[in-house]
Amino acid sequence: MTRTTVSSRADSGVGTCAETAADAGPESALPFKSSPSPEHEDLADICRRLEDDFAALAGKTVVLTGGAGFLGYYLIRSILHHNAGSSDPAIHLWVCDNFQRGMPGWLTKLEGTPHFQCVDHDVTRPLPADFPPADYILHAASIASPSFYRSHPIETMDANVIGLRRLLDYCRDRADSNPVQGLLFFSTSEIYGDPSPDQIPTPETYRGLVSSTGPRACYDESKRYGETLCVNFHRHHGVPAKIVRPFNNYGPGLKITDRRLIPDFARCVLDGEDIVMFSDGSPTRTFCYIADAVVGYFRVLVRGRAGEAYNIGCDRPEVSVAELARLMVSQAGGLFGYRGEVVHRPSDDPDYLVDNPNRRCPSIEKARSELGFEPEISLEDGLKRSLLWYRNHPTAAVG
Repeated sequence: MTRTTVSSRADSGVGTCAETAADAGPESALPFKSSPSPEHEDLADICRRLEDDFAALAGKTVVLTGGAGFLGYYLIRSILHHNAGSSDPAIHLWVCDNFQRGMPGWLTKLEGTPHFQCVDHDVTRPLPADFPPADYILHAASIASPSFYRSHPIETMDANVIGLRRLLDYCRDRADSNPVQGLLFFSTSEIYGDPSPDQIPTPETYRGLVSSTGPRACYDESKRYGETLCVNFHRHHGVPAKIVRPFNNYGPGLKITDRRLIPDFARCVLDGEDIVMFSDGSPTRTFCYIADAVVGYFRVLVRGRAGEAYNIGCDRPEVSVAELARLMVSQAGGLFGYRGEVVHRPSDDPDYLVDNPNRRCPSIEKARSELGFEPEISLEDGLKRSLLWYRNHPTAAVG
């Protein structure tokens, strides 16, 4: 097995396969037998679990910012899947994105879909004249990959603060006539920083241990301030703002070039390379498959309490990065005959592990008790579905 290295910036001290991986072609170096895509099963499952929530959105106008990103892949397609199979009035979906990383092919293919519109708009600029009369707003416009927000810190902060402020002002201005029924701000588990051991699993009441000046602060601190904006617009203007804190989502829609943990591993697998880690692999995480996470996000939007934050993720199993890599090797071996290994090397980047949390595991008791949220997809199954998606959708996975 060939062994090469990468200057990856995955957020758990991991380097992966070839340095040219992000620019490599989509063809796999491994033998592969055709396998069914997990997407249809995922979308059907999401719609089944969200039957009551989507019924509450029937006939409403939903605005999604940042729709071309990872979360948009299933947020958009789950609504459209529901519309196609439901006798309820359709959910009208209006999506905007500045397409900083390009227009993904999967989104282009949705052009002309009934009750769906996608526009090129930077949410940090004034809202366009044709901004629809929104009933619900999901603000997911942000750079979430550590590799990319470290390269674009100002843009990251602007989306999380200026973009959010424009949407909150819009909701405030409509409070007395045709009010917005819900605004969902996508915050992050990174607002907790590196929790002390007695705060694992981490509850929403934990105040965090976060650097305001480190290399990750542009993301962490702007998300924290975004939460403060939401809470105060609710308290002082009655805006029904709600907050979700995602914990390590993965799955279809997360580009293989994203430089986060699981897509980096997938790139190595499909290129037939060893997985090279630039740490000892000891940091631990829980991982939440995107179909589970999307159910949680819509539950918060529809059922969550205004002015409140909800952890959305999995509370088990908590595995080390090294354990995750070995599990990925095992899954890929069964699917593709992958024979790579997990190897370790020191990183040449002095900031590689600066402010990297040692553990990340949420308490989801609040979402469980108030929203009926319960993850259903095991880590093993989620990794299998992800690997199949990356191999079956090379264009969507890259572009």
